[in-house]
Amino acid sequence: QVQLVESGGGLVQAGGSLRLSCAASPSRIIFSNYNMAWYRQAPGKQRELVATIFTNGLTDCAVSVKGRFTISRDNPKNPVYLQMNSLTPEDTAVYYCNTYPPSSWGQGTRVTVSS
Repeated sequence: QVQLVESGGGLVQAGGSLRLSCAASPSRIIFSNYNMAWYRQAPGKQRELVATIFTNGLTDCAVSVKGRFTISRDNPKNPVYLQMNSLTPEDTAVYYCNTYPPSSWGQGTRVTVSS
C-alpha cells in the first residue's frame, strides 16, 4: 500500500509563501502515471480540492487559489509539489496530497497564515 507524507507547512505571515512537498513510500511508484492533487481542510470546514496535475501534465486550480498556487512535479517519482504565494488567512488549513480522485489519506501538513 502506498503511503503519502506531506511536508513544508508552517506559520507564515499574510503575503508570504510556502512550498509543500509530498514523499511517497514505496518510492518506486511512478507517480506520473497518476492524476495527483492537493487538498485542504480548514477548521470547521469540509476538505476541498485545491489543485490537480493530470498524467498529461495539464493542471487545474480552485478559483480561490488561481494565480497564487502552482502545482507541479519535477520527475516521475516525485508525486507533487504545491507552491503557494500571496498567502492569506483564508488559506489556513491542513493540506494533503493524494491521487485524484483521492484514495487513503495521510496526516497532512498544517499551514497557518497570520494576518
